[in-house]
Amino acid sequence: MTPVSAPIHLRPATELAERVLLPGDPHRALAVAQVVLEQPRMFNHARGLWGYTGTARDGEPLSVQSTGMGGPSAAIVVEELLDLGARTLIRIGTCGALGPADLGELVVATKVLGADGTSAALAGGLGPGPDPELTAALERAGARPVMAVSTDVFYERRPNVERAWVESGAEVVEMEAATLLAVAAQRGARAAVVLAVSDLLESGERRRLETEGLEAAGVRLGETAWAALAGERTG
Repeated sequence: MTPVSAPIHLRPATELAERVLLPGDPHRALAVAQVVLEQPRMFNHARGLWGYTGTARDGEPLSVQSTGMGGPSAAIVVEELLDLGARTLIRIGTCGALGPADLGELVVATKVLGADGTSAALAGGLGPGPDPELTAALERAGARPVMAVSTDVFYERRPNVERAWVESGAEVVEMEAATLLAVAAQRGARAAVVLAVSDLLESGERRRLETEGLEAAGVRLGETAWAALAGERTG
């Protein structure tokens, strides 16, 4: 796909692959690129949103591009990636568990409740679901299926809001998934969401994965997403 015009926020320094992994954190983008890509080349560094393109283990191109934090940043990045030719997108991010879970556990979102402003503006409420084939491939790669909720607020202080999410069926909370799915659906692209549990929120006191464990979980997210893509190609 040839973009109508140059992207406004991204500054491509090399080609973008049709398959893109989307961490929020630019440092996670680098760590994942170093593991899943051969000879990664920097795709973007504008606005601190590091991105890389290289050759995956199947010999085909794969990109890893950070989205930043929250729906507004993710929406901009995803729109411009789609303008540049991306067709399959997998969010590889972190989440807080609203119920029983293990720190570092990987989960795949089968549904996403939009409780954030960006996805509400795009789709409202329970918006488009993730791609079923990609989601099934992520399950086969070892991620536990859950319902997620996307929010704009990391340090949540509103009374009873997390209880309401749980009553709606949500098991984990994060900040970008609903926006990714809404933009992808509007643009006819495939998208899915795999997350690492970085925080336990059930007790009302946040318990967070230590730095070393968080970095390891980020790499496992990239490897799991790649395994899902590879499984689709050979399945």
